[in-house]
This record gives sequence, structure tokens and C-alpha cells, in this order.
Amino acid sequence: MIYRFRVILDNDTEDDVFRDLEIRETDTMEDLHNIITQSFGFDGMEMASFYISDEEWNQGEEIAMFDMSEADNKVKMMSTTIIKDVAHEASPKLIYVYDFMNMWTFYVELAEIVDEAQGTDYPNLMFVHGQIPDEAPEKTFEADDDGEDDYEEFEDGIDVDDYSDLDFDENWN
Repeated sequence: MIYRFRVILDNDTEDDVFRDLEIRETDTMEDLHNIITQSFGFDGMEMASFYISDEEWNQGEEIAMFDMSEADNKVKMMSTTIIKDVAHEASPKLIYVYDFMNMWTFYVELAEIVDEAQGTDYPNLMFVHGQIPDEAPEKTFEADDDGEDDYEEFEDGIDVDDYSDLDFDENWN
């Protein structure tokens, strides 16, 4: 069977940027990575990962390009993970991050499963919409419900810029 994916750039601009592609369900996640990078004009040489996602696009389990896992915390690898084992009708959404320095982020959604067409080479780029910007879109992080950013305080309420309440001598060495 052939999986048809829509790959959408997470982009805060007015212009939509996406690619529609086809790939065999038995190909690896590395094959999917390769067609995504090629279809968006990347060289494919940067670090990348897929993340299994739920319906609200929450990031789940990682499928990495390289094994950087610790002994007791194994991560699935793109080169050994078959597409149909992670993307299917019950779980059609993935998040793809390319180049962790620039954080190119894409939403990958299984749109359709079809029979293989005779005479078609797979993977196959079916449709291109929009031009990828010169730089990755900046990520914006929103404030809490009270409208204030709380990044300067720890959970216990300690202000990292106020040393007077800390229980140590500031000039200890």
C-alpha cells in the first residue's frame, strides 16, 4: 500500500507552505525523512527527528536519525522503523523537526492510503505549494493565563535575580 502524506511547515506567516508526497508503507522513517528534506530543498545533512503526535499535535515518542540514547532509555531509529508501524489510520499525525539549531518544524499527516500505481516510482512528490522562507520561522512562547511570563521564578517561588533570601554566603570562595 501507498501512504499519502501532507507535510506542512509550522509557519506563522500568511503563506501556507506544504508538500504532498507518496511513499510505500513498508519504507523506513529514514526514507520519509529523505523525501521531506529533498522536497523542501534541504541537503538532509542536519540532525532530525520525528515525534509521534496525538490529535492536538502534542509531541510524543521520538524516532531519531542517530542513536544518542542512554543505555536504559532506548529511542527508535529512523533507519530501522517502518512507516506503517508508527503512522496509520488510528495514529495519522507526526511532528518532524529538521536542523535542531534552526528548528524547522513540520506537521506530517497521513491523508490517504491507496493502492500502488503501476509505473510510478516511489517515493513520489505529488504537489508543491509555497516557497520555504530563507530562515526557519521563529517560535513564540505564550504567557500564562495571567498574562505574565513566569520564567524568572522557580516552582518554589524563588526569584533567580534576588540573592538576599538564599541561604548561602555570596562570596563563599
